[in-house]
Amino acid sequence: MLSEYLNEAIKQAKYEILVDDNSVYAEIPACPGVYANAKSFEECRTLLIEVLEEWLFLRLRKNLQIPTIS
Repeated sequence: MLSEYLNEAIKQAKYEILVDDNSVYAEIPACPGVYANAKSFEECRTLLIEVLEEWLFLRLRKNLQIPTIS
């Protein structure tokens, strides 16, 4: 169940290449505060997953609402 949530959230990630330094920026709009920035797409995606996991665990620990991911 947790892995399904993570997988579905990652599918909703929005990526863009930043003009200033050609790095990759990604965010998950449904999960406020979940974003990452790295030199490559792969590194950015890996960081985004880590941030999402930490964000989710923190919200669960504090009994905060978890956004529905369709």
